[in-house]
Formats: sequence, C-alpha cells, structure tokens
Amino acid sequence: MEQKISSLWQSRLRTALPTIVIVALFALISLVYFSPAVFEGRELFQQDVAGASGTAQDVRDHYDATGETSYWTNSLFGGMPMYQISPSYPSLSTLKHAQDLYTLQWPLSLLPSYSWLLFAMLVGFFVFMRSLSLGRWTAMLGAVMWAFSSYFIILIDAGHIWKLTVLAFIPPTIAGIVWTYRGRYLLGGVVTAFFATLQLMSNHIQMSYYFAFLIVFILIAFLVEALREKQVKRFLIATAVTAAAGLISIGANSSNLYHTYEYTQETMRGGSALNASASGVANKSVGGLDKAYITQWSYGKAETLTLLIPNTYGGATGYIGSNPELMQDVPLPLRQYVGQMNQYWGDQPFTSGPVYVGAFVMFLFILGLFIVRTPLKWALVAGTALSVALSWGHNMMWLTDLFIDYFPLYNKFRTVSSILVVAEFTIPTLAVLALVEFIRRPKAVLAERVALITSLSLTAGICLVVALAPSAFFGFLSAQENEMFRAALLDNPAVSEVLTQLKYVRASIASADAWRSLLVIVLSLGVCYIYSIGKLSKAATLGLIIGITFVDLWLVDKRYLNDGKFIDFKQVELQARPVTDVDRAIAQDTDPHYRVLNTSVGTFQDATTSYMHRSVGGYHAAKLSRYQDLIEHQISQGNRAVLNMLDVRYIISADQKAGLFYTRNHEALGAAWFVDSLRIVESASAEMSTLDDFDPATTAILEQEQAKALGLSSGQAGQSSVRLLSYQPNKASYEVSTDRERLLVFSEIYYPHGWSLTIDGEPAEIVRANYALRAAKVPAGAHRLEMTFDPKSIHITEWISITAQLLLLLGAILAIGLPLWRRSRATTEQ
Repeated sequence: MEQKISSLWQSRLRTALPTIVIVALFALISLVYFSPAVFEGRELFQQDVAGASGTAQDVRDHYDATGETSYWTNSLFGGMPMYQISPSYPSLSTLKHAQDLYTLQWPLSLLPSYSWLLFAMLVGFFVFMRSLSLGRWTAMLGAVMWAFSSYFIILIDAGHIWKLTVLAFIPPTIAGIVWTYRGRYLLGGVVTAFFATLQLMSNHIQMSYYFAFLIVFILIAFLVEALREKQVKRFLIATAVTAAAGLISIGANSSNLYHTYEYTQETMRGGSALNASASGVANKSVGGLDKAYITQWSYGKAETLTLLIPNTYGGATGYIGSNPELMQDVPLPLRQYVGQMNQYWGDQPFTSGPVYVGAFVMFLFILGLFIVRTPLKWALVAGTALSVALSWGHNMMWLTDLFIDYFPLYNKFRTVSSILVVAEFTIPTLAVLALVEFIRRPKAVLAERVALITSLSLTAGICLVVALAPSAFFGFLSAQENEMFRAALLDNPAVSEVLTQLKYVRASIASADAWRSLLVIVLSLGVCYIYSIGKLSKAATLGLIIGITFVDLWLVDKRYLNDGKFIDFKQVELQARPVTDVDRAIAQDTDPHYRVLNTSVGTFQDATTSYMHRSVGGYHAAKLSRYQDLIEHQISQGNRAVLNMLDVRYIISADQKAGLFYTRNHEALGAAWFVDSLRIVESASAEMSTLDDFDPATTAILEQEQAKALGLSSGQAGQSSVRLLSYQPNKASYEVSTDRERLLVFSEIYYPHGWSLTIDGEPAEIVRANYALRAAKVPAGAHRLEMTFDPKSIHITEWISITAQLLLLLGAILAIGLPLWRRSRATTEQ
C-alpha cells in the first residue's frame, strides 16, 4: 500500500513538473526585467509615490512609539481619515501573509523591488488560461501577452502600485469563476473568494469595478451555454457558489469597504455641499465628481491605434529635443523650436505612455472573431467594445453620460482611459483561443479567406498605410496645438516652417513604429505558415510565437521602464523626502499643534512637506469635499483669516533672490479657542461666503442645523482659557476654563464619523463650524476635554472580517483535503 501511495505522489510530481518549470521561468523573467538594479539595491523614483511620500508620517511615528494603529492622520490637508491612504486593519494581517507567500515575498523575499508584481501578473493570467483547459505552453503565451502589455509596466513607472496589484489578482479571480461554472464548485468557489479578497484588500475599487462588467458578460455567456446544453441546474448552483464567494470576499474586506464607502460620501467623489446648496438641497452633497474632471484623461478615437502601433501618437509625453535621433533631419535654425515641442500629440493632458497589446496579438484577436466557436468569445468581444468605447470619454460623451448618470459608482472614478485594462485582458484571451484553433486545424483556418483578409487588412494593412503615408491617419497636432499654431500663423507666417518640421518629425515617429509592428506580424505569420505546411512542430511553433511576442512587448516596455530610471536608494530618499534647513528650523518649535503652508512646492499636489510637518497641503485624489471647497474658495485666494483658523503658524516660500525661506504667522489661533459671537447662516454657500470677511478669533459661523444641535442662537463674551495637554493623530486632550457657557472652536477638520468628545468624562456633541472645523458647547467652569477617533464601526467590521476569513480557510482545507483523501482512499482500495 505504501508503495502505491509513493507511486501516486511520484506521478503527481511528474505531472506538476512542467508547471513548476514555467512558474520558475516567470520568477526568472521578472528578476531579469528589473536587473541589474534589483541586485544593486537601486530604486525607482516614482513621481506619484514621491508626491505622497510624507503622507501619514505622524501615524507611522505614533505606531512606532506606541504600537497603536491610528485611523486618522494630521499630516496633510489639516487632517483626514487613513481609509484611503494606507489602511491597516489587524484582521487582514493573515491575508497579507498569504498574499506575500503567493508572490514569493514571504517567508523569504525571493522577488525584491517590483519583480514580485510582474511575477504575480504572469502567474495570475497563467492560472486563468489553465482554467480554460489550455495547455501549459499556450497558457504561458497568454501570460506573456497580458503581463507585458505596456500599460501595466507604465503603471509601475508611475507608482500606481495598488492599481497594478488589483489587476494581478483579477485573472485568477475569473479563473475561479470559470472553474465554478464548469462544475468544480468547491475549487472554483475557494479560488474566486481568495483572489477576490486579495483584490479588494489592495484597495483600488476602480479596477475591480471595471472588470465587473466583463464578469457579467462572462456569466451571460455561461447562461447561454447552459440553456443550449440544458444544464440550467448546474448554472444556478455555480451562480450561488460564486455569489457566496463574493460575499466572503466582501466580508473579509468589510472594514476597508465599509469605511471607504463612508468616507467617499464626505469626499470630492461624494460631491460638494456648495453644489447641493446651489441646487436648493440643504446640507446634502450632489454625488459624484465633475464630468470634466472624470473625462480629463480620455483616449482619442484614433489614438486607439496604439493597441496595434505603440507610437501612433508619439508615445510618452516629453520634449522632442530630448531624443537626438528625431532632431537629425531638422534644419539647424529650427531645432530650438521643434525640440521644445511635445513628442506626444494626443488630446490627453499628458501621458506616461500608450496602451500597446502587441501587433501579432491584435492580428490573432481579429482572427479570433471569425474562427473561435464558443459563447465566451462574445463575452470577450462585448468587454473589448465596451472598454474601448468608454475609454474615449468626452470623445463619445453620449455613452459616458449614460454611465455617469445611471450606473452606480461610475461617477466616483476619474481617468476613464484606464478602463482599457479590460481590453488588455480580453484581447490576449481571444488571441490565444484563436492561436489554439489555428494550431488544431491550420489548413481549415487558412481556407477561411474572409477571416484572413479582414485580419490582415485591419492589422498589417493599417501598419503598411501608416508606415508609407502616416498623414492619411493623423494630423500630428493636438486640439490645443491646432489653436496655438492658428493664432501664431496670423502673427508670424514664418511659423509655418516650424509647423512643417514638427509634423515631419511626428510622422517619422509613427511611420517607424508602423514598420516595426508590420515586421512583428510578418515574422509571426511566417512561423504560422511554416507550421501549416508541416515543416515545424507544434512545440516549436508555440516556442517561436512566445519568443517573438515576448521580444516585441519587452522592447516597447523598456522604452518606458528601463534600468536607467533606477537610481541609488539614498537619492530616492532625498528626492522623495527632502529635508531642508527651513524644515529643520521649523521643527525646532516643539509645540504639538501648529500647521505649515508650503508655497515653494505644488501645495496641494505634493506631500513631501507632511514628512516633517502638519501640513495644510498634501497629495491625495480623494480629499474631503469641504476641505477642497476651502482650498478653491479661500486658501488659494489667500484668505488670511482661514489660514489663522487652521493654525498656520509657518509659511514656507521661495524666490530667486532669497532662495527657500519661511515666515512666522503670529495671528495663528492655536489648537482651540473660545469665541464671543455666532453668525448663523442658512446654507453651505452662505457659510462659505461669510468666510470671506470674518474674524475667526472672535466669531464662529454655524449653519442653522448645527446651531440647533447645540441649542445656541448667539454667543457670549467672557473670560476663558484653553491649554492643549496632549496631541496625537487619533486623540487630543485639553484643559479649559470659562466663566460662562460658550462655544469652543477646535482647529481640527470636521468629519462626522468616528470622532467623539467627552467633557470631564461625559459625552458631548461635536458640531461643524466655520464650514470645515469642529466645535463644541462648553459649560461654565474648569474642565478637561478629550477628543478621540475610535469608530465603533471598525470593531464591528473587524469581527465580520475574521468570520469571513474563517469560512474561506474552511473552504480551502476542504478544497485541498477532499481530493487528496479521495485519491488516497481509492489507492488503498485497489
């Protein structure tokens, strides 16, 4: 019996060995891409990461000192919740270890730097391909197509790591769904639940939301298949299992999801109280981001050709003059002018690079429209079409309006062009299915002339036309540049020479890349043709196609993320967390409460100041909406009274003569103060306009609803004092004294969820004052006040999360243990 069991395990090992080899290759490829930097300790300087580098430094310092996690930070924008910055819930620690194990980061860090992300992308899509019953090497081809699609590499360069982490876990999530609908309920359910949980834990809901559309299309395809095969019962069971898996993943992430939802209502994405006030809806935000803001990064319709030819619109934003090869044929007198122009000529504000999926991948995708026979094909086609159409944003506004106005949550997300990630999934999937069909029946596929002619025309044909006559497709000027040159030509006709040379340079960029894509298609088709006449084996054909595709994508990716972008770790630290003499001088002030306004950087697009100070600026895409209103209507207008109420004690400035310097604001009001009078207004708009001319030291502005909550109709002058006893990110203590009942205003940003106040240990009401600050009514006498951020909801959601994870663990044990038990039992009985 022992011999039979040993033989069984040896057989399994032999079966698994090719997969082990492929996974090892993925790890090696991931390391090689980031070599030699990954072995030399050099790091990537990412502008977005650097911009946010100082965010929540006070929370990190507090944790190091006390071991306590704070869910509130005072390091940026005067204070905000941590829910969308770096949420760290104790319940997720085990899942974090599971994620690190899956990505080879734990217990040993086998894939340092960003190599683990590339590895996760490759393995995840490989798992998805295997769920479609594809061979290992075919699945490997699909993994290469997906992981090396240019946008994903560009995300690493830009520092959008959480976005890419979510994308790495989406293919295995869909793999679980496929297995479930193929009747493997336990395995499929566990895989779906586990990877959906990791997706949500990575906290970039926008990516998961986009793929929800594709999952709906896939479920419809399975329904059609079930109706045809009269397997409705299996479909219903699979749907129930998938729903249960979804609930478990939501439950496991309940702390993150609930508090993200709660927080979103108070942010820019929940709308502005000023808009609501203007609409006549008191104290209620009109939900969603502004449409112009949502669609600012919209892909141009013709720009979609970058899927086939990466540089059809010039590639990444950057000066033409930074590439000497492009300037060689430009006449010397014009080089200065042409060199200052942008290499990218699309209508997006700027771009780090195009979305390129591979030239031959696009050929196979179009061929797959004709030769693949499965309901899944139509789900992939629908997903591709929707992804591309929605990426056009304001270039197809009727469709964008439809989704913004009627699809829940869609109006919370910006950068609509990022929905092309769905096309980056669907295109290689259908491409691989098409290649499988060709490998299976090459002569039959070659006989389908309409399919071949159409595929060649829409790929190789377009490449040839762009290569020979790029002006047939492009004007080589963005809309903004068209206006600029039109005006310039009226004043100076000689500008036409610059315009001619600029178009020539841009045409050469597009033409060169078109020739390149055409070459990739021709080489790949040549391999396929040799296979079709029996001169090449299946394994060799797949190997060559993998090689050509890999080199094609690799070379394009290296344009945007290469070894030259990695610098010494110490230099990264200096750039990401610069500490100046001015910072050190201000830090000599040991008062636990004051804020800093830094005008020497992009005040509201840069959080480096937050590393050393409590800043009124910062960097975050989801600021509290009331604070955003303060920025737009008061702070950016230089309202000194608002800076005083925010306790801005130091203002950092810079000029060419004096360099970097700071001034002290002696009118800053400190941590809290009593006011003598109240100005009660009817709406948020009235409250904001009243801020234009008031003295926060003596007057507080309250909306009627807030004044009513405190039972106040007017203020009173009197003798009083306030002393701040202690100040931590999530807790502050005050000692106050007043000779009569008065309103105390805190220089703290108001947030309606989670903050509690006690006066001598008894609960007290916190209301909003001065549009965005906290305030409380304090009775006469000497008192001790404590304000704490400890949301009760976190304790409830943490319990839900642990329960869901236990269910997931039970399912995983059953999914692994039951098949092993059954096989061992069968072996024993033989």
